[in-house]
Amino acid sequence: MKILITGGAGCLGSNLIEHWENSKYEICVVDNFVTSEKELIVSDNHLKVIQGDISDNDLLKKIFKNFKPDIVINSAASYKDPNDWITDIKTNVQGCINLVRLSEDNNVQKFINFQTALCYGKPEIIPIPLDHKLNPFTSYGISKTAGEQYIINSGLPFISMRLANVVSPRLSIGPIPTFYKRLKNDLNCFCSDTYRDFLDIEDFFNIMDLALELNSPNGIYNISSGELHSVKEIYDLVANHLSVDKDVPIVDPEEDDVQKVCLDPSKTEEAFNWKAKVSFEESIYKQLSWYDKFGVSEVYSHLTPPDKK
Repeated sequence: MKILITGGAGCLGSNLIEHWENSKYEICVVDNFVTSEKELIVSDNHLKVIQGDISDNDLLKKIFKNFKPDIVINSAASYKDPNDWITDIKTNVQGCINLVRLSEDNNVQKFINFQTALCYGKPEIIPIPLDHKLNPFTSYGISKTAGEQYIINSGLPFISMRLANVVSPRLSIGPIPTFYKRLKNDLNCFCSDTYRDFLDIEDFFNIMDLALELNSPNGIYNISSGELHSVKEIYDLVANHLSVDKDVPIVDPEEDDVQKVCLDPSKTEEAFNWKAKVSFEESIYKQLSWYDKFGVSEVYSHLTPPDKK
């Protein structure tokens, strides 16, 4: 089976490549390396790496013609600069449309899309059910949601995964790497009064293995543990791991942030006979142990930095 992974050098893509390293799958990666590092993945007989952007339709045409993927996994996303709407549109909307059209033209057997939970905006219900209205309000959320709508309106067999925060090696976005890097360098931190759901990479691998089966259910699914945890809980776990004893202020969330995000995975659990098994604490400590060994590189965010507001 041939799998094309866009954004394959990013956190989720690179971990999937390692997970399937000894599998029967042949994988092709296309990535522009804006929020990832080329050195994280090395081409071999099992893996082909192409530097480029999914907004480049001519490049994608060549890839589809030469590689002939059976499955497309769209892990590409633009989120680095919340004010760079044009780049977000080029990647998250136009790039997604390019992939959809080429997948239709080349009889791709399944299209798997990674979607942000920010598609729901500021939710009215926690945990957020699949039928909750869509109300994204950031460039990242709006553009990713637009891309998902084009997938839904295509004729492709697809799965769009609305993802919780996946805790995994090379994680470079969110409070876990931020707290670790700052506390490791004896810098002060603050906690926004926000709450999130988290999913361990092993549970993510399990649902992805199920999704690759060609007879697996199609449609939209929330991928989550269904458990809500505060950012302050994360800070406490990181501080404990690093033996740091510092008080931390808790501040109100910024206007472009969402106070509580927790996805309801019940329909996913039923459809795939799947359930998240790794506990929150175990997942966080696994992540911190990985940072102990490999460190934290640059930390990215889809939020506007406080000093630029």
